[in-house]
Amino acid sequence: MEFLAIDVETANPKMASLCQIGVAHYREGNIVNEWVSYINPEDYFDEVNISIHGIDEDTVSGAPTFQEISNTLYDFLDDRVTVCHTHFDRVAIKQAAEKAGIRIPSCIWLDSARVARRAWSEFSWGGYGLSNICNSLGYEFKHHDALEDAKAAGHILIAASKESALDLDGWLKRVNQPIDPTSTSSGAAIQRDGDPEGAMYGEVMVFTGTLEIPRRDAASMASKIGCQVGSGVTKKTTLLVVGDQDVTKLAGHNKSSKHRKAEQLILKGIPIRILRETDFKELVALSL
Repeated sequence: MEFLAIDVETANPKMASLCQIGVAHYREGNIVNEWVSYINPEDYFDEVNISIHGIDEDTVSGAPTFQEISNTLYDFLDDRVTVCHTHFDRVAIKQAAEKAGIRIPSCIWLDSARVARRAWSEFSWGGYGLSNICNSLGYEFKHHDALEDAKAAGHILIAASKESALDLDGWLKRVNQPIDPTSTSSGAAIQRDGDPEGAMYGEVMVFTGTLEIPRRDAASMASKIGCQVGSGVTKKTTLLVVGDQDVTKLAGHNKSSKHRKAEQLILKGIPIRILRETDFKELVALSL
């Protein structure tokens, strides 16, 4: 079984603001090559993002841009199965490529979170974050370091393959099948805000700011991919979607009360991810 595993870190809520990329090349369960690089995001650093990964302007001083490392990155990814944990890294790479005006890598993506949800019943409907799964597997790593997180995603796929006896082709098919293949129910009969079969079931999403699409439509889109939609930010919130205009205009100042509360909770260790409406739309498109 041969595949690549990748993870990225971002400088601010814009997913194109890559500031670190890590790649691990696996063959028959072993790492045969690895690569990591800081990236100049050509954008500002948000203090919340810095608090998560510790990367700031000084860290990336003299680092290459995404366009400058793209050939190296694509040499790894092109025409190979590429594993990432949830769709965030996939969307970030796509957004960064589009921002740089270059092509998107031609790889086959495999979501290790979707793998884990099908390999272990305890993660089927929640708790399938990278750190939680690796803790259950007894795999220690430095979370929010791109290379370490990439290796963790790779480890999850390898462990799941041993658990299920599925090979790489088997998992590429399995992740597109119902979590419980013995059930004939689509999950619609279950009284939940999010579709239990959705790729992002277990996530709790809140919207804030000026959105391009009507809020009710955004909520329907989120529900369709499995997200529970909340009206306010709480400790249970996992995703806050902010209007593109608000992120660009505010650049860290005069944020909405929901935005400020989410950042306060992040600083207290609550794992909330803040993303733009554009990135939310990409997640929906890739999750259906």
